[in-house]
Amino acid sequence: MTEKPEPLPDRLALLSDMNAVKYISSGVRSGREDPPYIELGRSVVSLPDNDVRLRVEPVRDLIDDVLYLYRDDVRTRADAWLAPRLHAALRLTRREAADEGLWNHLALAVAPDYVVWRHLPTTGKDGLPPMVTASRFRGAHYTQAFSRLWWAAELFRNGPDYGPAVVACGNQDVLNTVLRLDVIDHRPTVQALIKLVDQGVAYTGREVNALATVVNSAASTLFYDVLAADDDWYGDAMEEWIGGAEHAPPVSRRTLPEGPDDGKVPEEAVYALVERFHELFREAPVRGRQEPPEPD
Repeated sequence: MTEKPEPLPDRLALLSDMNAVKYISSGVRSGREDPPYIELGRSVVSLPDNDVRLRVEPVRDLIDDVLYLYRDDVRTRADAWLAPRLHAALRLTRREAADEGLWNHLALAVAPDYVVWRHLPTTGKDGLPPMVTASRFRGAHYTQAFSRLWWAAELFRNGPDYGPAVVACGNQDVLNTVLRLDVIDHRPTVQALIKLVDQGVAYTGREVNALATVVNSAASTLFYDVLAADDDWYGDAMEEWIGGAEHAPPVSRRTLPEGPDDGKVPEEAVYALVERFHELFREAPVRGRQEPPEPD
């Protein structure tokens, strides 16, 4: 099985998609081979040396801890623990996080052992050994092993509160479906969806997928910004949070960290959409579903 890279790079870097794909062999995907670290290291683009956010050690320590904590547990449960802590440790802007090269480097040069541990299926296909899907190493923000966690924490958090992100990452159907929605940038919509999941109104895979479908479809005919207006986003708070990375303590393992204090979603906006989404969901066909409970 894939081992922790030795030696580790000191800093995160950018590994382009074109270069990354050369190192995602069937041996790497099956965990039978390690990526060619020396050759890979010659293909990266270095990032500023004076940016403390790019140090590998704090991120790798989190990965070592999650591998230990969930060594005997269901692997999917690791997502809810790691997502908010990865977000809090890296403190990236959305523009920085949109660069797939960063996540390619993290997956192949810093933590390929985690990617294999977390995403290796139990059985293979067509007579081949089990293999991790290549998109877990190099892929879209909603499939790549680390990008999906960072973006989940960013898009599901409610201001500094990562609690909703924990709920989202604790349900694989939410994590795999809602991140792809067109309405994911409307904060009240996201918080209303998570509240319905947290209350058990939609929980199973079929229910979550049905809820996501009706909410996304209704966005073309309903103006969510009118139904549930969001407060202004405090961009300065995000900048201050990122600027405080140099003096920030290590991310807590026992309690949830706090994200950027850029303002919570107005509760009245969330509850307006909770009622509307619950109404839409009640009318959606879901095979095998019992009558959903009323939201609180």
